[in-house]
Amino acid sequence: MFESLFEINPGASEEELRILVERCEQLKSQAAAVQARATALWAEKRACAERERGVSRARRGKGLVTEIALARHDGPVKGNTHLGVANALVHEMPHTLAALESGVLSEYRATLIVRESACLSVRDRRTLDAELCAESSRLVGWGNSRIEAEAKKITARLDAAAVVERNNKAAASRCVTTRPAPNGMVYVTFLMPLAQGVGMYAALKREADVTGDGRSRGQVMTDIAYERVTGRSVAEPVSMALNVVMSDITLFGGDDCPGAIAGYGPVPANIVRHLLDAAIADENAKTTLRRLYRHPTSGQLVAMESRARTFPKGLANFIGLRDQTCRTPYCNAPIRHRDHATPDRGGGKTNADNGLGLCEACNYAKEAEGWTVTTSDHDGVHTALFVTPTHARYYSIAPPAPGSPITRRSITEDQISIDLATFRAA
Repeated sequence: MFESLFEINPGASEEELRILVERCEQLKSQAAAVQARATALWAEKRACAERERGVSRARRGKGLVTEIALARHDGPVKGNTHLGVANALVHEMPHTLAALESGVLSEYRATLIVRESACLSVRDRRTLDAELCAESSRLVGWGNSRIEAEAKKITARLDAAAVVERNNKAAASRCVTTRPAPNGMVYVTFLMPLAQGVGMYAALKREADVTGDGRSRGQVMTDIAYERVTGRSVAEPVSMALNVVMSDITLFGGDDCPGAIAGYGPVPANIVRHLLDAAIADENAKTTLRRLYRHPTSGQLVAMESRARTFPKGLANFIGLRDQTCRTPYCNAPIRHRDHATPDRGGGKTNADNGLGLCEACNYAKEAEGWTVTTSDHDGVHTALFVTPTHARYYSIAPPAPGSPITRRSITEDQISIDLATFRAA
């Protein structure tokens, strides 16, 4: 059955191809239901095993959500969601799980129902489950927004106080985040209470509507927001307080290999050079240059070492520049901790080979029972091996530093590059 399903006949008609696409979508929903059942059972077995071993209640389940995320080839930050959805579907929402199994709901739409009902008691959640999904045929044709709206409506009717309490708790999670955008841009996201967010947007829009200087409304709103937050005009150069990594050849215009900004990622060479040139030309902007060296084969940054138990500032900065994001496989989170792969208590050294840049959650997860992390550096390739309590093995390789592919240069050429960089920094 599966062999025929995954084989595409080049001579198939459009109708046959449409049927195949529909079958694949149904199969994905069925697989998601099986995955949820397996995840919930995995959590039950882990809890039982830890209880029998006498693991304290506070430490039970540590690291499990990271294992679940890795098994799904997903970022560890999603592990809690995967486990929570699985437990809710299997133990509290049988009708939603049945709709997922039949292919009426996609995994994402089932997750929306679980998310919107999370503030309810188990009894009310089961009531919502039956009311919304017992007759799964009526869900056919419903999109994401309709599913979400119906779940919200039922939740509010069953327990309005719980909805209000959830909204109040959500206000405590307000934050500002950034993520890369195409073409040298960045998304800056404000997560805030509804009234404040709408008010901020309305104020920016109001000012943009009375500004007629040729810029679009979006451009004016963005420029006003930047000026109010930073106190600087958008026309003023930005102080280069960022960790920008680029090759000396790129710096001086010898090639167009991208640079990298810590916490952002690759940036086109001409944009990085423009940022640096503007900052250098402005007497109020501060720019510094630090020399780092790549391995002649792999292109990764060369190691540093310390005898201290904790990573000193220079070495910690080096690890952050080398790893760029959390080194746990599939995790894209910013680095928060510089940690020993082999713990200090186990004889691990405080050096770049044994150091890893990790996000806070992944650092705590690897300390759970049954986890081991080891590192190796072969021919300049820094590799970390993560072994989970269920004996799965995941590898993480540090990305190469920005610059052209490594070619052998003479000692004289290397010295000239170093002297040029020193001269430019002076």
